[in-house]
Amino acid sequence: MRDKLEIHLSSLRQQGVISSWHDRQIVAGSEWEEEIDRHMRTADIILLLVSPDFVNSKYCYNIELPYAMQRHEAREAYVVPIWCVRSQGGRVCPLPSFKLIPVGEYL
Repeated sequence: MRDKLEIHLSSLRQQGVISSWHDRQIVAGSEWEEEIDRHMRTADIILLLVSPDFVNSKYCYNIELPYAMQRHEAREAYVVPIWCVRSQGGRVCPLPSFKLIPVGEYL
């Protein structure tokens, strides 16, 4: 999913309209929590690729998600959740106040 999203964003990146970052760009040996925190702190738009892995990750669910929501509620950043599975499988959406963009609709 991330690869497809990167393709969709590439023209905006090439025009200098946006820059993008994700945790797979963290260099080995770096302080990964500091890197994530720095990018979360400075982002104007936070895209959340909501998947079973995201929901099951204690770090994503308990650290990144609350911080993103805090910045969104303070109007410091826009949060855009993208639901990355075809069905929620009965699982409660972690972002009940948002309309999620389902996979396949735009990506």
